[in-house]
Amino acid sequence: MGFMLNPLSQVSLERLRQRTSVKWREFPDDVLPLWVAEMDVDLCEPVKKALTDALELGDTGYPAGTAYPEALAAFAKRRWDWDLPVERTALVSDVMLGAVELIKLVSGPGAPVIVSPPVYPPFFLFVRSTGRAVVEAPLRGGRLDLDVIEWTFRHVKADRPVYLLCNPQNPTGAVHTAEELTALARLAGKYGVRVIADEIHAPVVSGNARFVPYLSIDPQGMSLMSASKGWNLAAMRAAVAISGTDELAKLPEEVSHGPSHFGTIAHAAALRDGGEWLDALLQGLDENRKLLKNLLTEHLPEIGYEPSEATFLAWLDCRAVSNDPAAFFLERGRVALMSGDGFGSGGAGHVRFNIGTSPEIITEAVRRMAASR
Repeated sequence: MGFMLNPLSQVSLERLRQRTSVKWREFPDDVLPLWVAEMDVDLCEPVKKALTDALELGDTGYPAGTAYPEALAAFAKRRWDWDLPVERTALVSDVMLGAVELIKLVSGPGAPVIVSPPVYPPFFLFVRSTGRAVVEAPLRGGRLDLDVIEWTFRHVKADRPVYLLCNPQNPTGAVHTAEELTALARLAGKYGVRVIADEIHAPVVSGNARFVPYLSIDPQGMSLMSASKGWNLAAMRAAVAISGTDELAKLPEEVSHGPSHFGTIAHAAALRDGGEWLDALLQGLDENRKLLKNLLTEHLPEIGYEPSEATFLAWLDCRAVSNDPAAFFLERGRVALMSGDGFGSGGAGHVRFNIGTSPEIITEAVRRMAASR
């Protein structure tokens, strides 16, 4: 195995600005975009080859087979020592649309969905679009508050409510421990709540932490996984729903029409052959976390930040700077960050900063932020 260069240091800002994705088209060219969860990397070579081979073959039809969940199962065994049940999987178009289908599958009509904010904004948007209420059981100190979760489970009166877990947590980057997940599963069983875990960031966990698949703890749970975040594949839609039971067989047929063939090809190739690239990425992210911490300590000590164990996202407490720090840093510093307001309780006065970019861009962003005060 040869030496792999840091994927985060290979693409210049000039070349990044030629991209046409939302990250690079939402704001004018004088803005550094560090908001949406796209990484500034080139495509992993095995993924590029798999897609190029498919194009050469004219292999542009509909997806078929279990290559994607099989590749995910092999990855899960290598990385997490978990035996993922391929026979209890289903392909879905993406994690959030899959989550909506699982919620409809296992919960009563109109039953509320419990979440632990601050958490990924689509948890609120997608759930409410189904006509269901979102009930908050907020984190405490960035981690699951099991006392609050138990109180919430006990007091939600509904037919088969759902707890939508973010594991690892977006935006805080917390990797929930086996002990925390075991306690959560016990509470879910006690109060008749089904747990559905969004585990899209599972591949993006530092070597200092251990990712625990929720289904390895709770056989009554459900999970959604994808290679999308680990290998920057948002353009190629596909995800895998996994269940500890046989319930996925009851999903409507139209759900299987969502994932793209290119998505399944790209994601399977990433999981099967992209491990070396991923390891180089994880090392680069660890270095970026340290860099950001050092830069903020030196230039913006009033901003609170603790490097996380997972994701390529940093959660910054900017309440000492502004009540609306995303707008403040965009207007004054020309740095686009994601406002914490959409993440639910605990999000106000915070921003999410994407560290899935080069050290040079991170350094320039903090320089601009410091100069904007």
